[in-house]
Amino acid sequence: MSSEDTTSLQELLDQHDYELPEVGDIRKGIIVAINSQGVIVDLGSKRDGLVQPSDLSKLTDEDRAALKVNDEIPVYVVNNEQPDSVIVSIHMAQLNQDWIDAETKMESGEIDEYEIIGYNKGGAIVPFGRLRGFVPASHLTDLTPGMSDRKRQQRLAKLRGEKLPMKVIEVDRRRRRLVLSQRDAQKEWEEKRKSELLESLNEGDVLKGTISGLRDFGVFVDLGGADGLVHISELAWHRIDHPREVVKVGDEIEVVVLKLDREEQRISLSRKQVMANPWDSVEDRYQVNQLVEGKITRILDYGAFAEIEPGIEGLLHVSQLSRTNVENVSEVVKEGETHLLRIVSIDPNRQRIGLSLKAVTAQEQIEWMAQHMAQSESDEDEVVDDEAVAAAETAVADSAVTEEE
Repeated sequence: MSSEDTTSLQELLDQHDYELPEVGDIRKGIIVAINSQGVIVDLGSKRDGLVQPSDLSKLTDEDRAALKVNDEIPVYVVNNEQPDSVIVSIHMAQLNQDWIDAETKMESGEIDEYEIIGYNKGGAIVPFGRLRGFVPASHLTDLTPGMSDRKRQQRLAKLRGEKLPMKVIEVDRRRRRLVLSQRDAQKEWEEKRKSELLESLNEGDVLKGTISGLRDFGVFVDLGGADGLVHISELAWHRIDHPREVVKVGDEIEVVVLKLDREEQRISLSRKQVMANPWDSVEDRYQVNQLVEGKITRILDYGAFAEIEPGIEGLLHVSQLSRTNVENVSEVVKEGETHLLRIVSIDPNRQRIGLSLKAVTAQEQIEWMAQHMAQSESDEDEVVDDEAVAAAETAVADSAVTEEE
């Protein structure tokens, strides 16, 4: 080889060396070998990159198992002064990508869910890829100003393992500082999830939710993104005065979507529509001429309604109150009283049951009262009303007079 050729070759080699990756560069390379020395990566330069075993040990088991010959991977240049190879790091390249992702999320204001994996005096710790992010206590909605240190630590301990919506609010690679906020993200996250849920729901859908609040007029149910309202009339098939009679905050219930108002973002729900309607099987449990106990629920001019089981009310017409003429219903029965009644008609299609007080014989009244008296002696919590007893005695007297006649 001539001296001119040698000079030309050396210039090419020098030029190639000049293009060696610099420390801090992120390069993509092709894995050419995996052995006891580490992972050899073709960087497209004179010297191959070497990922040392110490760097591989920092990867997860899944990441190490995924490394295959001929795969292209990003690496971080750690040292380019070795004569035989360039020391590179897969782990640092991954960390660098996580920092880039964090900066991108901060700029975009994107909201994601992050799991609380730990905490300290100042706030909570969350994983961000292979980094650790910090959520200051002032940016957690469960922590309020003025809360004692002890209570704050108790709240933080309860948050461990929970996934919360957050956004990245500060990224500082030099100080290795990554800060997130739940407080900044919460309202926006709730609005986003509510909109998504409303778009996905249809009337008639059956869902499970958790009761988040009780009101006199009904209950609010958290459906996992938005609250829906179950009106008190849709909580049960029987009449209730307050939702607390059948449910409590924290209960998980099944509901059906009755109505959606996407413009006003309102969801109307029903609990009773996913429960068995007692009227559907009323003929399996009751028959004409059967004696039943009924609790007076409403007094009207033409009679009274009596509940014989939750969801099943019958009409006690004024003509069925006594064998004598009754001008004022409340003179014979009063709201809240329990009476022994006889079924005189059943119409399941129209959801009506006719009841009678006067059709109950004197002997039946006496036996019923005796049974209740005996029960009240053994259970002080269940006592027959004095007014009900008096009414029953009047009915017995009326019956006796009629029988004598």
